[in-house]
Amino acid sequence: MEPDRIEFFRLLLHQRLADLLGEADKTRTDMTGAASPFPDPTDRAALETDRNFTLRIRDRERKLITKIREAIERLEAGTYGYCEICGGEISEKRLIARPVTTMCIACKSRQEALERSRGH
Repeated sequence: MEPDRIEFFRLLLHQRLADLLGEADKTRTDMTGAASPFPDPTDRAALETDRNFTLRIRDRERKLITKIREAIERLEAGTYGYCEICGGEISEKRLIARPVTTMCIACKSRQEALERSRGH
């Protein structure tokens, strides 16, 4: 991969990481603040539902943070942009769409087809 493209993806990954970490901090601050008392059980249930939804989103983002950090490590090691299955280059379009990907589109498609055939 060209040095300018490596730098492009380094900046992209670091920006996404910073955005996710900022959202996590914001959620932590919002949820640790003083909770307003809700005398109406319906209002309280709505708040709890919203909080549960937010926590599910943050859990998915936590997993994405791990993948971003792994992608940054691959970038530093010089293995970023290469498929972990076949060793071929991953297209730049795919890396832009999903910078944390570890497989080329052909290998990922085969993996998904295999998972569907097994019922996963």
